[in-house]
Amino acid sequence: MTSTTLELLRKYSVAGPRYTSYPTAPYFHTGFGEADWAEALAAPAPERGLSLYAHIPFCDSLCHYCGCNMVATRDYSKTQPYLASLDREMARTAQLVDPKRVVRQLHWGGGTPTYLNPNDIRRLMAMMRQHFTVAPDAEISCEADPRELTREHLVALRESGFNRVSFGVQDMDPAVQQAVNRIQSEALIRQVLDWSRELGFFSINLDLIVGLPKQTVESFSRTLEQVVAWAPDRLAVFGYAHVPWLKKHQLLIRDADLPDLAARLGLQQAVNEALGAAGYVNIGLDHFARPDDELVRAQQNRTLWRNFQGYTTHKDSDILAFGASSISQTADVYMQNEKNLKRYQERIAATGFAVERGIKLTRDDQIRREAITRVMCDLELDFAAFGGEWGIAFADYFADALADLRPLADDGLVNIAADRVSVTPAGRLFLRNIGMCFDRYLKQAAGERPRYSKTA
Repeated sequence: MTSTTLELLRKYSVAGPRYTSYPTAPYFHTGFGEADWAEALAAPAPERGLSLYAHIPFCDSLCHYCGCNMVATRDYSKTQPYLASLDREMARTAQLVDPKRVVRQLHWGGGTPTYLNPNDIRRLMAMMRQHFTVAPDAEISCEADPRELTREHLVALRESGFNRVSFGVQDMDPAVQQAVNRIQSEALIRQVLDWSRELGFFSINLDLIVGLPKQTVESFSRTLEQVVAWAPDRLAVFGYAHVPWLKKHQLLIRDADLPDLAARLGLQQAVNEALGAAGYVNIGLDHFARPDDELVRAQQNRTLWRNFQGYTTHKDSDILAFGASSISQTADVYMQNEKNLKRYQERIAATGFAVERGIKLTRDDQIRREAITRVMCDLELDFAAFGGEWGIAFADYFADALADLRPLADDGLVNIAADRVSVTPAGRLFLRNIGMCFDRYLKQAAGERPRYSKTA
């Protein structure tokens, strides 16, 4: 760790978006309603595929770091009205969507999707297939908590067509696990990985988190050593977002137990070194994959994209998301469902929709979204190519962004040439800050910014 890098982290550690969307979620508004969403669904888009998402909010217990919309409960009966609501929401949506459009990607997130018992896993997938046409070669993935997971859950996923699975590992150190209320042994993780490989999941992802309480470079290096030995196909290594003003349960984590900025930098460097040495390619903000992975190929081909599910190869698919708090996306609209479980179910029962808020993108929104996404995915912006695609003179249109990028260029985070902006190796730690230079909403509301997590 160099003192220069640490000083840059201190300088650029500000509240900022992760850019899983642009405009970002705080700018969605309640003026966008069910009629707007119905209009967006019915709009012809024969060239665009579909990506389905189901949000399962239930968990057996509360992990103190969790930033998801979830409900910790041991009362399994709560799943039944929720599944009925998902079925009704999908039916209402399918009535409006062109039936010839095909599902290219399908994902379950949470909460803990494998909170559902094996029969209900099969039941929910049968609902989705009833309402939509799923391509035979669709990418079908599910998030899973190794705890409470049985082989029968994984069998049900495979029989339902799932071919990818993602396990939340976070950290294997006992002190860290105790501090965040998530106890899981190496033997447990090994068992679910063995089951998954035996059952034929062709891609296995592990989630890790840096910045957790009690975490040290030494302890996390042991976790990385174990993870490399497990040899997953992909890894997502997220920075812990401590936002107790948004997630009250994070108050259970003591600020004094969190790694300071120097430790977080050391943790990130340990991740890059360990995974790089093991042959994984650093995709961008928080994703690593094997060199032959389609994410790596997409980045090389400049077709990589970013949405609410992270990095993806499915740019040309509309996301239809079902369940409480889920976010849907078409080419020019974002829509978020009601977050509260009871109100979500009541609204679905009433109309089949539970639209809480959304936004229709302007042309400027679309242009800036593309610029931010290209920075996050390609690590470069070619002025002529981008300008030709959008019919703009890049340097004129983005004069504000180029001016804001100058200090970052002076600090060695980007190179600004006559024909392009490119992210330097040092700048990869600051992708969110680079993206912020293109964000018109942040500029307009500088005095009243939404309370994002810190960029470092």
